[in-house]
Amino acid sequence: MNLFSPGYRFILMLSLLAMCDKPTEENTTEKNAPPNVVLIVSDDQGYYDLGVLEGSEAITPNLDRLANEGVRLTNFYVTWPACTPSRGSLLSGRYPQRNGVYDMIRNEAPDYGYQYQPEEYQATFERIGGMDTRERLIPAYLKEAGYTSGIFGKWDLGVHKRFLPLAKGFDDFYGFVNTGIDYYTHERYGVPSMYRNNTATEKDKGIYCTDLFKREAVRFLKENHQKPFFLYLPFNAPHSASNLDTRIRDAAQAPEKYKLMYPHLEDSFEPRDKPRYPYRESPEGPVINRHPTKSKKRLEYLASVTAMDEAIGEVLELLDHYQVAENTLVVFFSDNGGSGGGADNRPLRGHKALLFEGGVRVPCLVRFPGRVPEGTVSDEFLTSLEILPTLLNIADIPLPEDIVLDGFDMMPVLSGEKQSPRTSLFWQRRQDKAARLGNWKWVESSRGNGLFNLEEDISESTDLSASRPEKLKELKAHFAQWQTEMEAAAPRGPFRDF
Repeated sequence: MNLFSPGYRFILMLSLLAMCDKPTEENTTEKNAPPNVVLIVSDDQGYYDLGVLEGSEAITPNLDRLANEGVRLTNFYVTWPACTPSRGSLLSGRYPQRNGVYDMIRNEAPDYGYQYQPEEYQATFERIGGMDTRERLIPAYLKEAGYTSGIFGKWDLGVHKRFLPLAKGFDDFYGFVNTGIDYYTHERYGVPSMYRNNTATEKDKGIYCTDLFKREAVRFLKENHQKPFFLYLPFNAPHSASNLDTRIRDAAQAPEKYKLMYPHLEDSFEPRDKPRYPYRESPEGPVINRHPTKSKKRLEYLASVTAMDEAIGEVLELLDHYQVAENTLVVFFSDNGGSGGGADNRPLRGHKALLFEGGVRVPCLVRFPGRVPEGTVSDEFLTSLEILPTLLNIADIPLPEDIVLDGFDMMPVLSGEKQSPRTSLFWQRRQDKAARLGNWKWVESSRGNGLFNLEEDISESTDLSASRPEKLKELKAHFAQWQTEMEAAAPRGPFRDF
């Protein structure tokens, strides 16, 4: 062929274009580049709601893939049994009582059917409350090592600009700012909650939010895969929808195609003898007394988990496509225990909002090729407090000297080289208290008390307070010491008096 002919030049041009588009080791990951991080958090997912577990109803092939390619942690805890404090603790590496966010940033009037007017909402705590601006979060640390950080999904640590993700070290944000929304309207009990960076937006209203968070995560990876990145993907699935309509409230939401994957569950409603509040579509309209049945709650819940799982699958496929999966740590867990409405927390006692195991022990998966053995299961005692120190270690960032962290680098534990050094964990939710010391757990709460040996009784079914009074005294003493330490910590807002 004539090397200077138009035909040859055309073929050469197509070949060069194909080479440019093909991901290679050279154009995706520099040699010895810092590891990338993908942190995925589900919302209210049950301990047993993973397809990899025998007898589970959940259809989660991509989470199962993570389990098969990494380690499944069976003894992993969060620091609070509900959304906001758990997330603040995860991102700061500090107990809620130390970082200041030790309760929910939410309004309670919608619990009784009240809808705020826009001007009225602006002065409510849900609008003005937020994590103390002095707290340093994961992306601010990672920025020191040149990471680009994005969050797509649930924020839940404040709405004002000084509280939003961009003020806390993130470079890119698309998601909702409150503790829960309607999956389609993106409103929290009638109040719009979706933001892009520092600006509220209703542009995507009507689109299923899991699809939106997936869209943004995919965009972020396409734009940033050639440099170190931290992708934080906190879905709101399978949290119940925050809608005053009683036909929607108290259940998650999912597209029809995912609900069809669970034909044994009914998409049905039922009346209640004593509804929480009378719901009307208009002020003069009739009361609508229709509520999701137990079967529908489970249906919407599972379908939303499967929709989330599919979104996670696209993220994993993109890591493969850009040949960065081998240099990417992927962590998945739920922000707290499964909700009482639709989750399967077997064999744990309780659910979200409670300090029994079902409220604070959560499913967790970790994949890090070459560093974490494939297809393993670990019962080592670990918590979400370990996430931040672990990320700093793999990014070769020194731990801060002026900030007290409550966790440690768990990579030696994940790799199987060492046992977990954690021996204790403490919780307090208002008047409810709990402590774990070794394999012993003590709970004192409005929903029940007891001393339990978790090694023999993971379901917390046998109270040993009477037969082991010395152990009960020991756990209470350790809890009191922890309380003293938290009270002596440098005070942080928004709840502390200082």
